[in-house]
Amino acid sequence: MISKVEYSQALPYVTLDGSLIRELMHPRTHSNQAQSLAEATVAIGATTRLHRHTKTEELYHFTNGEGLMTLGDEVFAVKAGDTVCIHPGTAHRVQNTGDRPLKILCCCTPPYADDDTELLDD
Repeated sequence: MISKVEYSQALPYVTLDGSLIRELMHPRTHSNQAQSLAEATVAIGATTRLHRHTKTEELYHFTNGEGLMTLGDEVFAVKAGDTVCIHPGTAHRVQNTGDRPLKILCCCTPPYADDDTELLDD
């Protein structure tokens, strides 16, 4: 069975952390089962909300732009081409410090779920 999603069919929406998300592959709509793949866009000058996931391990692969990543107690620069592993329970957020949208491919196992997202800031 082939499961293919065209980018234009992945309609964007805003997640709890404030980023614009396109679900490129997710079990609730596609035939995959164990993970999800999404593209997150953080607008110029914007910062996602500090949050953590209890169950989900995430891989962030930055495809465009530059910014600052908060991961636990660490803050470090990120740019297109970088990949970051976010272990379950680790607080994280991304700030766009560049002059173009910051784009991130997000792979989640188990798949992303709002009820596994705990916001940590007001």
